[in-house]
Amino acid sequence: MRALFALLIATFAFPVAAQLDNITNKDATSGLRAALERGAVAAVSVLGKADGFFGNDRVKIPLPDSLKRYEKLMRGVGMGKYADELVLTMNRAAEAAVPEAQKLLVDAVKKMSVQDAKGILTGGDTAGTEYFKRTTSDPLRARFLPIVQNATKKVKLAEKYNEYAEKGARFGLVSKEHANLDNYVTQKALDGLFLMVAEEEKKIRQDPVKAGSAIIRKVFGALR
Repeated sequence: MRALFALLIATFAFPVAAQLDNITNKDATSGLRAALERGAVAAVSVLGKADGFFGNDRVKIPLPDSLKRYEKLMRGVGMGKYADELVLTMNRAAEAAVPEAQKLLVDAVKKMSVQDAKGILTGGDTAGTEYFKRTTSDPLRARFLPIVQNATKKVKLAEKYNEYAEKGARFGLVSKEHANLDNYVTQKALDGLFLMVAEEEKKIRQDPVKAGSAIIRKVFGALR
């Protein structure tokens, strides 16, 4: 860890370097971990509740593109409630799955290497989020999928979608990633989660004072 801040300091202009020089390696690591954990927990708390996805246009999960023309047809003949039911089910499934992310994200912070820390501290506004994507996407997908499957199997329309989409995928009419509704919802849940983690990370970097933690203010304040 001693080499970490020597490398960091070399990458900044004098005023910032001077500030960083006063921060110990322990402080740097603690501040970074505290910031990433805070952002991850905040994102999970925003999404992992009723309307966390459904009530947020930035992450609300729509019907797959391959169903859009059928959605219009259904609404045109008075069957819009079935499309609405499927959309609500997809978003409720994502809301139920997201709380599973908190432990995996926090564990990823604890396992962060010196090289990871250096890259995140000197990276862009969402470098920490990119670290989470690299280290947690696969295990998160494995955690989310059974929860999503449990929610969508209660909706017969979802079964009909899978039957149609799987056939369509054979002829290139439906993209492979959308050929199974559970996989589609799981990926959209991950996309929404990482979007919100990125938003929280940006907030901390842009205004560490509001983060409410002395160590976060100290480290990220020096990087500004």
